[in-house]
Amino acid sequence: MPKYPMLNYIGNKDKIAEWICSNIPNNVGVFFDAFSGGCSVSYAAKQKGYKVISNDIMMVNYNIANALIENARDTLSKEDLELIFSGIPKEGFMYHNYANKLYFPEECKELDLYVENINKLSNKYKKSLATTLLRRAMIRKMPYSRFTIPWEKIIQLRDEEYSYKMYKRKRAYHNKSFRYHMEKEVIDYNDAVFDNLESCKAYNFDIFDAIDKINADLIYLDPPYTGTMNNYFGFYGAIDEMLSKKKLAPFNHNFVDKKDALDLFDALFSKLGKYKYWMLSYNNSSYPSKEQLISLISKYSDNLQIIEKKHNYQITGKQNKTKNVEYLFIAESKG
Repeated sequence: MPKYPMLNYIGNKDKIAEWICSNIPNNVGVFFDAFSGGCSVSYAAKQKGYKVISNDIMMVNYNIANALIENARDTLSKEDLELIFSGIPKEGFMYHNYANKLYFPEECKELDLYVENINKLSNKYKKSLATTLLRRAMIRKMPYSRFTIPWEKIIQLRDEEYSYKMYKRKRAYHNKSFRYHMEKEVIDYNDAVFDNLESCKAYNFDIFDAIDKINADLIYLDPPYTGTMNNYFGFYGAIDEMLSKKKLAPFNHNFVDKKDALDLFDALFSKLGKYKYWMLSYNNSSYPSKEQLISLISKYSDNLQIIEKKHNYQITGKQNKTKNVEYLFIAESKG
C-alpha cells in the first residue's frame, strides 16, 4: 500500500483520514474533496478505490493534488533532479520580494532558479510533484512551518545554539539547503504516486465555482475552521506568489472572519443539492457551533448524522492543550 508522504500541513487530517473515509456511505463511487488542502483525505479515499476529485483555491494545494491524486504514474528521475538543480542561482521574484523576510538572499536566489527549472520538466505531473517536493523543503526550513513568522524571529529560531538553549533542540534542519531536503525526501514522494485504476482529477477553483462545475456522488467539506488558527493564505500564500511570480491578494470565501461565517456556510449549504451526500469536518473549538451548523444543514437535509471523535492537533512538536472533539456531519440532500 502506498504511503502518504510527510507534508507538514497545518490542519491536516492525516491522522483521522482513515476514520473519515470509513464513514463514506456505501453507494458512493465519486468522492469530491472540495477544500483538499494537504490532500490527506483525498489520498485515503484514493487508497480505498474511489474516483477522487480534489479541489483547492490555492495553487500550492492544487499542485499537491495534481502530484498525488490525479497523477497515477509519473515520478521524478535522477535526470529530473539534475535539471532542477542545474544553473546559477538568480535574482527573481523571491529574491526581490522575500529576501531577508522569509529566507536569506542566497536561499531566495536558489528558489528562483529551482522554480524556473521545474517549469522545464517534461509534463505537468512531474512539475507538480517537484513543486510539492520544493514546498516540503521550504516548510522544513521555516520555523513553525508557516510563513507568518517575523524575520527577526526566523533568524533567532534558525540559530541552532539559541534553539538548543531555549528548547533543548538545535533544529539543524532549518539550516540544511533546499536541495538537501528535496534529495532526502524524493524517494518517499515518488513512492506515494500510485494508480487506483480510476480517473482521479485535481482542480484549482474557488469553492462556489467548483460546486457549479464538478459533479460527484458525495462532496466532502473541510473548510478552514473559523475562529481557530486558519489563515491559510498567510501560512502558504508566499508559495502561490512564488509560483505566479506576483504579489497576490488574499482570496475570497476564506472562512476567516466570524462576522461572515454564518452567511457563508448558509450560502455554501444552499448550493449542495446536486450531491446525494455531503460530509463536513468541523470541531468544538470553532465557529459556528455544532448546534448552529445543525440548524443550517437542516434547512437543506432531512437526514443528518453526526459522528464525534477526540482529536488533538499537534503544532510544531507540542500538543495543543485544548481538548478538541472532531465532528463529522454526514447529510443526505433533500429530494
